[in-house]
Amino acid sequence: MLKIYLLLSVTMLIWGLNLPLVKYLLGFMDPVTMTAFRILLAGITVFTILTPLNLVRRPTNQEWLYILGGALLNVVLHHYFMSVGLSRTTATNTGLILGMGPVLTAIFTALLLRNNPSKIQWIGAAIGFAGIGSIVLAGGEGVSGLALGDAFIFFSILAQVLSFMVIAKAARTLDPRLLTAYMFIVGSFFLIIVSMIQEPGQIEGFATAPPRFWIAFAASGMIGSAVGHMLYNYSVGKVGPAKAAIFMNLNTLFGLIGSAIFLGEIITGRHLIGFLFIIIGVILGSGAAEELWKRKQKHEPIQKEPG
Repeated sequence: MLKIYLLLSVTMLIWGLNLPLVKYLLGFMDPVTMTAFRILLAGITVFTILTPLNLVRRPTNQEWLYILGGALLNVVLHHYFMSVGLSRTTATNTGLILGMGPVLTAIFTALLLRNNPSKIQWIGAAIGFAGIGSIVLAGGEGVSGLALGDAFIFFSILAQVLSFMVIAKAARTLDPRLLTAYMFIVGSFFLIIVSMIQEPGQIEGFATAPPRFWIAFAASGMIGSAVGHMLYNYSVGKVGPAKAAIFMNLNTLFGLIGSAIFLGEIITGRHLIGFLFIIIGVILGSGAAEELWKRKQKHEPIQKEPG
C-alpha cells in the first residue's frame, strides 16, 4: 500500500510541474486545439509503453462502455471545461475549486460505490481543503463572485471525479493503464472535432511554433499527461477513488513550487502553512496514518497482568 502512496505522490509532482508547461503552451494557440493534440500524443505514448509489456489487448463490449464513459468524463468534459475555464477566471478561484476534488470524490464514492471513508479520512480531507484555501488565498486576489469561468472549473473537477467511479469499476477486469490509453485516444478525437468547430484554423499554429514549443508540448503530453494519468488511474484501481483523490491536494503544492521555479512566482508564509495542512490532510485522508497505527498495534507485545 505504501508503494501506491509513493506512486501517487510522484504523480502529483508530475502534474504540478506540468502546470507551467501548459501555461506556456497556451501562449501559442487556443486551449481546446492544443489540449486535443496533447491528449492524442499522450494516448499514443501510453500504447507505446504498454505494447512491449504485452499489456495491450482488445476490450470486451462491456469494457468498451467503460472506455467511452471514461473518455467522455475524464478526457472530453474534464479537459474542455478546464481549458475554457482557465481563460475566464482567476488562478486563485481555480485552485480553490480544484481543491474540492478529494471531498467530492469521497462523497460520490460513498453514494455510488458504497465505500464510506472513515471519520479520520473525512477529517484529513477537510484539513487538506483548508490547506488549499490558505494557498490560493495567499495570492491576494481573494475569491470573488461566482463567474462563468468558475462554473466551468467546477464542472471540470466534477466530471473528473465521476470518471474515477468509472475507472474503479473498469479496473476489475481491465488494466487501468490500458484503460488510460484507450480513453486518451477516443477522447482526443472528440476534442479534435470540437476544436475544429470552436477554434477553426488553430491547427495551423503547429506549423509556425518554435522548437521550444515542441519540447514543452512533448514533455507535457508524454510525461505530464501520459505517465501521470497512467500512474494515477493504476493507483485508483488499487486503493479506490477516495483514497487516491486525497493526493490531489499535493497537485496544488507542487504546482505552486513549479510556478515559483519556472514562472518566478513568490512563495509566502501563508503558502508554507498551507503546505503543512496539505501534508497532514494527505496522511490522514489517505488512510496511511491509520494503516501505520494498526501495524504498530499488531506488532506491539501483549502486556501480561502481574501476579
